[in-house]
Amino acid sequence: MKSLRIATRESPLALWQAEFVRDQLQRHHESLEIELVGMTTQGDQWLSSTLSEVGGKGLFIKELEQAMRLGRADIAVHSVKDLPAELPEGFILPVIGFRADQHDVLVSAKGDLEHLPEGARVGSSSLRRQAQLLHHRPDLKMSSIRGNVGTRLAKLDQGEFDAIVLAAAGLQRLGLARQDVYPISTDLCLPAPGQGALGIECVADSAALQLLQPLVDTQTERCVRAERGVSAGLGADCALPVAAMANAIDTDVIALSALVADASGTKILQAHASGEQPDNVAKEVVEQLFSAGAQQVLDDIRDRR
Repeated sequence: MKSLRIATRESPLALWQAEFVRDQLQRHHESLEIELVGMTTQGDQWLSSTLSEVGGKGLFIKELEQAMRLGRADIAVHSVKDLPAELPEGFILPVIGFRADQHDVLVSAKGDLEHLPEGARVGSSSLRRQAQLLHHRPDLKMSSIRGNVGTRLAKLDQGEFDAIVLAAAGLQRLGLARQDVYPISTDLCLPAPGQGALGIECVADSAALQLLQPLVDTQTERCVRAERGVSAGLGADCALPVAAMANAIDTDVIALSALVADASGTKILQAHASGEQPDNVAKEVVEQLFSAGAQQVLDDIRDRR
């Protein structure tokens, strides 16, 4: 291939990610011509409803996958946490890597999570974040917030919220340094599967696979595969309060922590396992969560949608 087309959403963060991958590819293939193919997805258009109401985070990738299926683009770049646990038939993730900070952060002029005033209004559309923060601070008033990172920060600065919760990786990648950003310990808010990692998607028989080979990051891929295995094993989409984080203990062993929460944060089910094979570690964690009652918790949330 002498040229490559990257499908991307047109939000500032999505464009940063696509440009970053373009630059990484250019380092290994100096003569390769790379074009960004910007698109607006259904997820970008439907901002008045929560993601669970309009179909989940898969709405952010359908148009990109259609472009690849029809040959208008060769690859797409995603935040892995925004991807469904199971990709549509015919699509693969040959590269998972470039992982940044996995933490969530609280952004507020009123202080960190411990110092927010009682009854503070906190903006987050993630049931995972809402449930874990309510478990720690049941007095908080959680409210849905949609839009890109800049839009959410503007709503905070305009006084619509006392605080909002974002992924640390997004702020860092956009170079948004603020004095009112407070990391939230993963002991209080375990991240989403794949959080902080970038994924490159393509059709299974893509001619681009050879070009992508230098970007493969085996260690990150193993950790993220274990995390995504939790979502897949639970049959959970991105809109459910499921969290997972894996870390490499050494070159062979990964340690995986995961949880399932009810919508109110009253009930938190946790599981931990370690081992050499990501799929086996994920399977062990899923079995622990099901034994603790995860099926009933998830069914109750689905019934309320």
